[in-house]
Amino acid sequence: MDWWLAYVGLGLFTGISAGLLGVGGGLVMVPTLTMMFAAQAGFPPDEVLHLALGTSMATILFTSLSSLRAHHQHAAVLWKVVIQITPGILLGTLLGSLFASKVPAKPLALFFTVFVCLVALQMILNLKPKPTRELPGASGVFAVGTGIGAISALVAIGGGAFTVPFLTWCNVRVQQAIGTSAAVGFPIAVGGSLGYIYNGWGHADLPAWSLGFVYLPALAWMVPFSMLTAPLGARLTHRLPVATIKRIFACLLIALASKMLWKLFN
Repeated sequence: MDWWLAYVGLGLFTGISAGLLGVGGGLVMVPTLTMMFAAQAGFPPDEVLHLALGTSMATILFTSLSSLRAHHQHAAVLWKVVIQITPGILLGTLLGSLFASKVPAKPLALFFTVFVCLVALQMILNLKPKPTRELPGASGVFAVGTGIGAISALVAIGGGAFTVPFLTWCNVRVQQAIGTSAAVGFPIAVGGSLGYIYNGWGHADLPAWSLGFVYLPALAWMVPFSMLTAPLGARLTHRLPVATIKRIFACLLIALASKMLWKLFN
């Protein structure tokens, strides 16, 4: 199989999902890359999930830039919030990637699958926190950022599953919550990528062209095409029924995560 073509297709799809929903890029990439890596020679079975997590996080680094630019053009990014939350995000992602690199593949895959199912359930039921409060002060935003960063790095997502509900709960309009989440995805990806590179550095038996737990050939093929479609997804946010699309997307997430889990345990 021409794996480069599969990486291109995955990049196109994840770019649209990340831009459109503010969540989903990593949730699609991790199970798909895990299955792709497991099917190729030269990938150690115990490390395919860690490589998928690291490569996914590195891809989000570029996708988030493209997506946040598109949301910024729609004046949908609260930059004050982004600045306040970034220090906590960086701390959390470094801690989360360190922990993920120490956890064996099967328990980590089980945690990832449970997390995906919870996110999918939220999408299907369209559960949203009621706007009942205002944004906390700088210290509160820092604490929230640390938690979001840690879990986001652990499952290699851009943080939209947490950032969007948190901002909505704090009376932020949904379009601004999605746009700000896209911007917050950049520091999440920076801290997470550095963490996975460092923790995988010098690891035995990794395939050629790996930078720690980041597999560079997959990254090189996915990045330009995910950046191409992320702005398209961001524009569609303002035109399509996002709630309906999320329900369809949620079913896909459950199928992918379940397939990955079955592949790793068998």
